[in-house]
Amino acid sequence: MPVRNASAEWNGTLKEGRGIMKLGSEAFEAAFSHATRFQEQPGTNPEEFVGAALSGCFSMYLASQLTNAGYPPNQIRTQARVHLGEGPHIHQIELETEAEVPNISDQLFQEKVALSKSKCPVSMTLAGPEIRVSARKIY
Repeated sequence: MPVRNASAEWNGTLKEGRGIMKLGSEAFEAAFSHATRFQEQPGTNPEEFVGAALSGCFSMYLASQLTNAGYPPNQIRTQARVHLGEGPHIHQIELETEAEVPNISDQLFQEKVALSKSKCPVSMTLAGPEIRVSARKIY
């Protein structure tokens, strides 16, 4: 399996400094700062990258589980809300998923959602914060 890379550079003090986060594939690069992380300022932050990684991993894992069960999905959309609290500490991640999966029962769908939440590689890496998932089938 390949090794994936990402990097960050920070210049200056915590409150006055600025940084750049980059994906190793060079597909994305973004500036971040104290204000973009701890205040409601335009820009990105590490928690958004965590949310993107988890929502992408979860969606792919769920697609695999559904396909292996004989119910290939047409589409899965997952949104992550990463809660950063005092400390600072990520204390909760909420995933909201909508999936178009023809002919699957809600019970089997929810079983595959629960399995994907606990077994996708990013979920397993982030086992510290509580991860909640709300999922519904769409037609």
